[in-house]
Amino acid sequence: MMATQPIVELTDELKQKLTSVSTATITSQLQRLGYQNCFLSGLRPLAENQSMVGYAHTLRYLPARPDIADLMGFNAQKEAAESIEPGEVLIIEARGESDAGTIGDIYALRAQYRGCVGVITDGALRDTPAIKALGMPVYHQASHAAVLSRLHSPLDHQVPIACAGVAVMPGDVIVGDGEGAVVIPVALVEEIAEASMAMEIREEFAIERVRAGGSTRDYFPLHKDKRPEYEAWLEERKTSQNGPASNG
Repeated sequence: MMATQPIVELTDELKQKLTSVSTATITSQLQRLGYQNCFLSGLRPLAENQSMVGYAHTLRYLPARPDIADLMGFNAQKEAAESIEPGEVLIIEARGESDAGTIGDIYALRAQYRGCVGVITDGALRDTPAIKALGMPVYHQASHAAVLSRLHSPLDHQVPIACAGVAVMPGDVIVGDGEGAVVIPVALVEEIAEASMAMEIREEFAIERVRAGGSTRDYFPLHKDKRPEYEAWLEERKTSQNGPASNG
């Protein structure tokens, strides 16, 4: 039996922090904590500059077998689409198979209507143009017009899965951007958000200095001798963002 994950509310503030940093930064912070394999490999965003954050709602497919639905007593794909909650991302384990669609426009539309904030599959999309027209963030390996039964049998949902080489637990937090998507264990999400924002501020400083001709030996990573310069820059940055102090 799977242990219940801690509940961390994705407040507007927390979501803003997660979507203001890149998946590359988040991945770096996860690696720092020993989580080396959280970026969903080999998947591409359906639209440019898309952004996504939500809780994982998992769906698992086995290789096609006609009696799976009869043995289970339900269609797991339909159950997932009909039970997904607002703020969740439907993430599908399709074993990396790209020669049959794993979700089409009708199930994607139903999930979106119920509040789904994104779809991820390590297989193929079907009805790709229609899904793109929904305007929902989607990450996928390929497109294929064949229905899923060509290769897949929907087995179950809201169970641990392996998608694009990453272990995903129901309730994990998934963040996506124009590069791809990364899975954050929910217990770490607040720590990762804060550390990622701090990292991007340091990199903002490094980019500014390197653009002006500075050496990466000094600024990336930040050399201890340049720490006072960084602290002064950081204070100036805070002042410019907050505005001058009021005398009234």
